[in-house]
Amino acid sequence: MKKTPKTTTTTLPSSKVDPTLPIIKIVSEEEELFVKMELEMEDKTHDMLVKWGKEVASDEDYIEIAVRAGLKHHIHRADASDK
Repeated sequence: MKKTPKTTTTTLPSSKVDPTLPIIKIVSEEEELFVKMELEMEDKTHDMLVKWGKEVASDEDYIEIAVRAGLKHHIHRADASDK
């Protein structure tokens, strides 16, 4: 089920808010334990795993990937502007 907030707030100073980014309200969180592995494989195996992953990935999986990437980008950009 997609959740969309009815109201949103932000506590960031206006100089730190990127006006091109929509405001997203975190409605819940869940801690997960995971291990990030560096894998070596043949290109054919890599392609097969990518295909399988795309077949089972949900919209929520893509949203999580996008949010993580956006947060990393925003943090790195904010860190660079503070120097």
